[in-house]
Amino acid sequence: MKPTVEDIPRWTDKYFTRTRDAVGRFGDVEATYAIFMRRPVISAPRLAIDWLEAVAKARGVEIRIDLRYPEGKWVGAGEPMMYVTGPLYHLVDAETLFLQKIGPASVAAYNAYLMCAELPQVGFLAMDARHCAGTEMAELMAYAASVGSDRAKRKHDAVGFVGNATDATAHFFGQSEGFGTMPHALIGYANSTVRAAEMFHESHPDQNLTVLVDYFGQEVTDSLEVCRRFKDLADAGRLSVRLDTPGGRYVEGLDPPSSYAVLERHIPEAIRGYRDETELRYLIGPGVSAAAIHHMRDALDAAGCPKVRIVASSGFSPAKCRVMALAKAPIDIIGTGSFLPEKWSETYATADIVDYGGQPRVKVGREFLLRR
Repeated sequence: MKPTVEDIPRWTDKYFTRTRDAVGRFGDVEATYAIFMRRPVISAPRLAIDWLEAVAKARGVEIRIDLRYPEGKWVGAGEPMMYVTGPLYHLVDAETLFLQKIGPASVAAYNAYLMCAELPQVGFLAMDARHCAGTEMAELMAYAASVGSDRAKRKHDAVGFVGNATDATAHFFGQSEGFGTMPHALIGYANSTVRAAEMFHESHPDQNLTVLVDYFGQEVTDSLEVCRRFKDLADAGRLSVRLDTPGGRYVEGLDPPSSYAVLERHIPEAIRGYRDETELRYLIGPGVSAAAIHHMRDALDAAGCPKVRIVASSGFSPAKCRVMALAKAPIDIIGTGSFLPEKWSETYATADIVDYGGQPRVKVGREFLLRR
């Protein structure tokens, strides 16, 4: 459990530890907390509940949790996710740490669900670890992605998240280890996209091969060279090319007019309606746009490589996934960490005591939290 019972006083808000001192002096009472958030979320309570139950066990007390919205359920703004009942003396100093484990995970689960639901035929890889503020957040976010993914699988028959990038949290996705082949650093080290692919394949001959192809700004050229070099893997469906082109330039062979032309050829309705600046960038702008993905698929198919898969990464948020769905972008896998909450203030979970010793009582303005 992180943090341990011994560490709770160091990491919780001081007014909670001082309230605990007062309750210890003047007499304990059974209290019921209502836990809620101010925005819609997907319930992702497991890690928080596991921690609180471990705290109760270590302290030798009993708590009761009335989980109103089980894991994976949609929760409306202001609706109590759960009620937690137990001795106030042993609950009051746990509030800070408990809420830390509820809010961010529930927002991230909501985002992951939206992404998977928008693109149900696409597999996702959770590549958020580098963007997390430490290992505890990385665990919460991987868990959250799995919760959102599972909801999308149930509701939309989506492929969802098939794995993630680290061994420590792979179990949330039913895997024994993380997925991944190469970062840009390996291509820089090899000074060649093809040579980097050879190095990886020689080091891990039994692994499927996914090759980053944007390092030298020759996405199409390098992809086709890799396909020729590894024709057996390409023909067997064991080769993927990953587009991670930065937003400062276009994929090889594209510019604004040719990007429009690609979409006009494949999915003209995608550019017919009104689009704001961000949506238009996702469609025909620099970086990994819908036009870029169609362009890469065209090149692979024309070269006789229909089984080579396309992995797309770089800023695949719920909004970008929605545009990719609109454009019917031929993506096989999306590598993303963009299910992480963008606006951190939306992740603030709140707890209010709504019952003291069997007497309903809550501060004015929060009567909606009283148990019905």
